[in-house]
Amino acid sequence: MEHNPPLDRQRRRLLAGAACAGAAGLLAPWSARAADYPARAITFICPWPVGGTGDQSMRALCQVASQVLGQSIVVENRAGASGMIGTTALSQAKPDGYTIGQIPISVTRFSQLGMLHLDPRSDLTYLARTSGQTFGIAVLASSRFQSLQDMVAYAKAHPGQITYGHAGVGGATHVGMEQFAMAAGVQFNAIAYKGGAAALQDLLGGQVDLLADSSSWAPHVEAGKLRLLATWGEQRATRFNNAPTLKELGYDVVVEAPNGIGAPKGLDPQVEHKLREAFRTAVLSDTFKQVANRIDAPVMYLDGPDYKNYVASVYRQETALIDRLKLKDLLQKG
Repeated sequence: MEHNPPLDRQRRRLLAGAACAGAAGLLAPWSARAADYPARAITFICPWPVGGTGDQSMRALCQVASQVLGQSIVVENRAGASGMIGTTALSQAKPDGYTIGQIPISVTRFSQLGMLHLDPRSDLTYLARTSGQTFGIAVLASSRFQSLQDMVAYAKAHPGQITYGHAGVGGATHVGMEQFAMAAGVQFNAIAYKGGAAALQDLLGGQVDLLADSSSWAPHVEAGKLRLLATWGEQRATRFNNAPTLKELGYDVVVEAPNGIGAPKGLDPQVEHKLREAFRTAVLSDTFKQVANRIDAPVMYLDGPDYKNYVASVYRQETALIDRLKLKDLLQKG
């Protein structure tokens, strides 16, 4: 008469055990995959052309990270739209750890300008911030402008007459130059190009008065063909220590546009951890530091969670900047 309750309890225990086993069975395949990751080659989307400074730095990082992970990392260049074509492809990839890539910090601006259809604060997984860029204002060696102060004085006396070339409306070189113009109380005539290389050629040919760009000007400054009036970093560039920063000249403008590495949203935490550790090692390696020094890219490492917080803070800054510079109107005008 007391046999039924124990049998019922036993039956319930068996059923509960079966349910747990079933759940574990569902989870086991992915857990096993995460534990074995990476089991094959990883694709790395670089949103810049082959041979550029962005491409060079990412290849150096992937070389070291592949050694840490024990699998090859294949760099795939998907250039265009100021880096947003590659970023879009990255965001749409399967979140299995086998597609990762570079994320330009300009995602914070272009997403708000409608040129990138995702929210960078929540729609990507951040693995590491890597390095910044050395931006500057350069002129021909024969230019009338011996210093930034000379140029600003002339610009104040001749509003809108000084032309400068930049790498595209809404990009770092354009926005940084307009921030500087606002801080200096001057107005320039901005000439948009499809990239910094084309703008550099027109400066060398005397078609524009100034060039606002990352270090494409570096070899020409060293060769004596160009003069560097100022750089835009927090501190002077090591290789161009004679050029003052905008900040030390009294203009509260700092543009370093640090890039980073990320993956699609929804990455398994175990996979994310492995990738973060691999790229931490890569960013801090001598291999990467040598390449970064050569292309004037200051190392600015942040781990994934800190990088995500940084992106959110830049997003808030960009909201105010877009309004202040009326960037949406400028984009509509082309």
